[in-house]
Amino acid sequence: MNTYVATFYTHLSALLSSKHLQSAGCTARMMPVPRALSSSCGTCVRYEAEGDHRELLDSDAEALYEVLPSGAYHTLWRDEIHM
Repeated sequence: MNTYVATFYTHLSALLSSKHLQSAGCTARMMPVPRALSSSCGTCVRYEAEGDHRELLDSDAEALYEVLPSGAYHTLWRDEIHM
């Protein structure tokens, strides 16, 4: 199982995504965005999942990162439209 961090444009999107992930059986929690990443709303969701889980994120997601074993972040997806 891999660990991910998703950032959002709004707190509501982070909350909705956290609930969707939890209802799908993922361990998810809202938290402040790590300093190494930036976010419009300052809130992210850190979660563990297997397989394709992007459809569980709210449409207002800003970016998705995989947390590497070293603790570094690898960008998997970033919304380029709102940038």
